[in-house]
Amino acid sequence: MTGPADPGETHRVPIEDSIDLHAFHPRDIRSVVEEYVRAAAEAGFREVRLIHGRGIGVQRGLVQQALERHPYVVAFRDDTAAHLGATIAVIAIPDTNS
Repeated sequence: MTGPADPGETHRVPIEDSIDLHAFHPRDIRSVVEEYVRAAAEAGFREVRLIHGRGIGVQRGLVQQALERHPYVVAFRDDTAAHLGATIAVIAIPDTNS
């Protein structure tokens, strides 16, 4: 049996076309979104869904602020069809030849 995980240990999450951010603390949202979008772009995803919940909009605001500043994000919109409280981000695939 192993002990509790080291709180400083990095947790690797497989990159898929969506991420559920409910498990993350609001203070970590910006860095999680930045890293997820970077990894998704490098994996070739052109569009991803970031599930933040419906609530009062705090997580949504944090997610969209991070997307506004991300160099790989060309656009984003609320995902009104899913009813999950999510944002869709459109990603420009980075040029790996430079």
